[in-house]
Amino acid sequence: MKIAVVHDWLTGNRGGEKVLAEILDLFPGAVVFTLFHFPGSVPRSIEKHEIRTTFLQGLVSPGRDYRTLLPLFPVAAETWDLSGFDLVLSSSHCVAKNARAPSGAFHLSYVHTPVRYLHDLFEAYFEGRSPVVKAAARLVRSPLAAWDVRTAARPGALLANSAHVAGRIRRLWNRESEVVPPPVDTFFYAPATTTGSRKGLLVVSALVPYKRVADAVGAAAILGTPLTIAGKGPEEVRLRRLAGPSVRFAGSPPDEELRELYRSAEAVLMPGEEDFGIVPVEAQACGTPVVALGRGGAVETVADGKTGVLYPGEGPEALAEAIRRLRTLSLDPADAVAGVRRFSRAAFRARFLSALAGARALPPATIPPESR
Repeated sequence: MKIAVVHDWLTGNRGGEKVLAEILDLFPGAVVFTLFHFPGSVPRSIEKHEIRTTFLQGLVSPGRDYRTLLPLFPVAAETWDLSGFDLVLSSSHCVAKNARAPSGAFHLSYVHTPVRYLHDLFEAYFEGRSPVVKAAARLVRSPLAAWDVRTAARPGALLANSAHVAGRIRRLWNRESEVVPPPVDTFFYAPATTTGSRKGLLVVSALVPYKRVADAVGAAAILGTPLTIAGKGPEEVRLRRLAGPSVRFAGSPPDEELRELYRSAEAVLMPGEEDFGIVPVEAQACGTPVVALGRGGAVETVADGKTGVLYPGEGPEALAEAIRRLRTLSLDPADAVAGVRRFSRAAFRARFLSALAGARALPPATIPPESR
């Protein structure tokens, strides 16, 4: 059986790439299709596969914000030639789920989220961008969103990474999906063997506007607490201007260093709404409490008052108050570790294969045709 695995782009090792790596481990002979690929940016377990890109490969570079090419993404996605493949698996947060499976082939799409910046998180995503960029984005938003909804019928079945995303899929695409949470390496991310003191706050995030990392910078300043920010992105320049001397920018640390950051932090902060959020699960696997905005995927992974704190409102003051509340609690790190075992790599693989087997048994009548 020839298997194609479609992923939006390969530019870093974030949650989507961890899902991709697990899928490729399950299907070691698969060919990877993607819009563009920065060699060396993803683990060897991904790059050892044959990787086929689109014409966008010649238009992007690591030093350029490739998101400005968004209007071309659907055009490029239509050029993926999947003829000759028997099974198509896509890992999608943008256009991968729109890949056209050849006649007779089944397409199962693992959806990290419907495209945030085309639908209900448009304003948050473009917060802080220049007026020219915002105006251009508004011009293309409506036709791109219509294309996204229309082509959501292409996969034979959908998987969602959280109940929150399953709800967005139902609301935006009028389709049902099975929830299969993404994998976390709960053997690697584990508490330290020796107990040390925990100091300072930690944010692990792409530095883009909708992640609201500025809220963490402001909350740390209010509390007079050191903050470490691990991540890269176009917001870094603005965040550095906002940050005081007690804020450290750690870039994109390797996994071993990231694990030590988790283990030594007083708390990990997640001030933006996430569709799932692997970072809180990795942190809890290390026994570290999480303070997260109480919306989206966080409500499915953080137990308020037991493994961390969920707070209702955005902004530095609300986050600072939530951190103060955390400091009044007596949390047992063992509760956090036990609570995230259900997100292990083994659990993901079992759920994914079960969902694939069940979806391929669906009669064709249950798969909606693509609207025109």
